[in-house]
Amino acid sequence: MDFELTPEQQQLRQRARTLADTVFAERARRWDEREEYPWDNVPELVKAGFMGMTIPAEYGGGDRPLIDVVLVIEEIARACGVTARIVVEGNLGVVGALRAYGTEAQKRRYFAWVLEGEKPAIAISEPEAGSAATDLETRAEATPAGYRVHGRKRWITGAGTSRLYLVYARFDDVPEAEGIGGILVEKDTPGFVIGPRDPMMGLRGIPEGNLRFEGCEVPREHVLVGRGDGFKKLMRAYNGQRLGAATVALGLAQGAYERALAYATDRKQFGRQIAEFQGIRWKLSDMALRIDAARLLIHRAAVRAGKGFPDALEAAKAKTFAAETAQQVTSEALQIHGALGYSRTIPLERMVRDARMFAIGGGTLEMMRNLIADHLLPTRVDWRKR
Repeated sequence: MDFELTPEQQQLRQRARTLADTVFAERARRWDEREEYPWDNVPELVKAGFMGMTIPAEYGGGDRPLIDVVLVIEEIARACGVTARIVVEGNLGVVGALRAYGTEAQKRRYFAWVLEGEKPAIAISEPEAGSAATDLETRAEATPAGYRVHGRKRWITGAGTSRLYLVYARFDDVPEAEGIGGILVEKDTPGFVIGPRDPMMGLRGIPEGNLRFEGCEVPREHVLVGRGDGFKKLMRAYNGQRLGAATVALGLAQGAYERALAYATDRKQFGRQIAEFQGIRWKLSDMALRIDAARLLIHRAAVRAGKGFPDALEAAKAKTFAAETAQQVTSEALQIHGALGYSRTIPLERMVRDARMFAIGGGTLEMMRNLIADHLLPTRVDWRKR
């Protein structure tokens, strides 16, 4: 197994790091404090070619494998988790689903949007259907021209700022997973209402909001996948999104670790660098170990996926470990800085808040462990009915 990056990948990673350090880092505080979408960063991402990296070349994209996207996401997340999430959704999630299942017309229209800077949104969660996604109540009723969508969605990342939404809906009132498919809804569609924004703890530059569908008329050609095996297809595509989330968590951890390492070798107490004290040395060692392990899990899943979707088990392992690593490393980095870390003059308190999301969004750690256990145990247990 070759763990070395190609010269081209090394250059790609360095380009992302340079952009993050020279442009995105100084702006990150603004998006957090103002709870403002980083519109100023979007043209920079487009210019660098970091939007649509996975889109096939015939549509103007980079046609790159997943590992290349992962390299870019990590470097940008070191400086700004919010901007890194835009890169995730500008390459994975809806983009991956379109690449695998979209019609020619859908690809032509929406890939062009992404290459211009659009961050499509995935609309799964509802007020009464979070982890239990198959319990969703949003429904798509057949009409002569297409479908009429009714329902509500909550905790939708990019609600109001995104132009395109992949809406998970129940078709023809068929129960459970068999009735669920995905339909593409554009922001200006009549009957589609952007509801109030939910004030969040971290990653505040991207809105988490509510959507309402009040008899929203959607043409038949906007169906991405219909009922039957549609839910399985959508969740297969979601593995890419999940790995992207893991990579943002990894980048946050790496950025916090770099700050802690630099501070520990600069800060003196009792006449010595604090890095000389065993308590600090062990913290730094544990941080480096966890980050390296998280990166290996992510890279393994990405390399094996190639230009397709990551394996569900590998994505779940990477997401679980990287999310926990991000929480531990950012918290320990803050601790090493003492009162300075707890202040808002440096970004560590923001990074702690940002990292906390990845234990919940994109699949809670508990759900990820259930998914992992499903692959480990010889007989799958429907734990929801016990």
